[in-house]
Amino acid sequence: MDTTWLVSAVSILAAYLIGGIPWGVVAARVSGGPDPRGFGSGRTGGANVLRALGPRAAAIVGLLDLLKGSVAVLIPIILGAPIETQALAVLAGIIGHSRSPFIGFRGGRGVSPAFGSVLVLWPLVALVIVPIFLGIVKFTRYSSIASLASTALAGLILVGIVVVQHLPAGHLIYAIGGPALIWLFHYDNIRRLLSGTERTIDARD
Repeated sequence: MDTTWLVSAVSILAAYLIGGIPWGVVAARVSGGPDPRGFGSGRTGGANVLRALGPRAAAIVGLLDLLKGSVAVLIPIILGAPIETQALAVLAGIIGHSRSPFIGFRGGRGVSPAFGSVLVLWPLVALVIVPIFLGIVKFTRYSSIASLASTALAGLILVGIVVVQHLPAGHLIYAIGGPALIWLFHYDNIRRLLSGTERTIDARD
């Protein structure tokens, strides 16, 4: 009996639910600090946790959000699911992070879990992106610009690798879909960037 469809369904659902764990909200409740949804962009990711709870909490939440993406893609890998399922699990983790079922389908932008999944699938690409991301943040003070630029670059690198190495087309699902989702979830940031009202990484209002 072919159970590939069941493995795929379980993997994708698990990736979505794991991605949906709102670590930013959990950190606020554990520490007794303010909910990040009441600060800045109202998101639950590391950048907004930095504004609400400070650098230590932001680092912890960022790491936990990263691990969500790693675990989400490791599940189908361990279960022996095809590359298409692995790719869809990456996207499900990003969607879960940004549209968490646990907090009214709100959340972050999806950058950290996306990075966590790439760290598992393409560790060298992930390591190349890190200094670029940090450099842009340091130079511009805008995490949104760093996120948009680094995810677009990562996507281009992955597409190039897939084409040059003649890898299965399933890789293109997350190489293109991941950056597309992250850009979509940054729609309000893009609007503020264009209008000159975007918040810097250290802005609290």
